[in-house]
Amino acid sequence: MADSTRPIRVAINDDYEIVVTGTAAALAPYADRIEVVELDSNEPTVSDVDIVLYDTFGQDQGPDIDVGSLSRTGEPKVVVFTWNVQRELVDGAISAGAAGYLWKGMPAHDMVAALERIHAGTTVTPSDDVRPSLDVGAWPGQEFGLSAREAEVVALLTQGLTNQEIADKVYLSINSVKTYLRTAYRKMGVSRRSQAVAWGLNHGLAPDHVRTFRTG
Repeated sequence: MADSTRPIRVAINDDYEIVVTGTAAALAPYADRIEVVELDSNEPTVSDVDIVLYDTFGQDQGPDIDVGSLSRTGEPKVVVFTWNVQRELVDGAISAGAAGYLWKGMPAHDMVAALERIHAGTTVTPSDDVRPSLDVGAWPGQEFGLSAREAEVVALLTQGLTNQEIADKVYLSINSVKTYLRTAYRKMGVSRRSQAVAWGLNHGLAPDHVRTFRTG
C-alpha cells in the first residue's frame, strides 16, 4: 500500500494498447502524485500497485466487471474509467467491487485528485448532472475518422460479437448499434460485415496482448 511519502502506484488496464498509453500520457505531468507502473492490454496486472484503473473501451461494464480478475497480486482498488455514466452502470460497478467510477471528460488534475481520494478510502462517482462524453482520450480507429462509440462497436464486431451481443455489452439498443455500424461502414469504405471485420483486423481494432512495465 502507498503511504504519504510516495506517489500512488497505478496500473492501467484495457484491451487496446492505444487506450492505456493515452491515459498514461494524461497522468504523466502528475508523476509526483501518481506513478503509472504497469500498462496492461488484455492482461491482468502483476505488479504491486495501489489502484488498477480499468478503462471500459471494448470491455465489460457495470455489474459485468470481474474485479477480481484484474490483478494477480495483492488486492488493489479497482477504479472504472469510462465515458458511460448511466446510473445503472455506476451502481453496478460499485456493487461488483469497484472502489470508484471516473468520467473520462474530467480534467486530468481532477482525475488525479479523485484517485487520491479513492486511495484514501472515499468512493468517488460522477455527479448525476454529468453528461456522457463520447470523444475523450484515445481509441483505435480515431485517426481514420471513427468516433469513440463507432470504434467500440466495430472493435466488438471484430472480436466476433453479434449485434445483440454488442448491444448487451455496451448497454445500447440494438438499433443504436446498427446505426453506429452504418456510419462506421461509410467511413471505413466497406459495405459488408466480413469486410468490416477484415478492416478492423488491419487497422488496430483487434485486442492487443501487451504488458508494459514502467520504471522511474
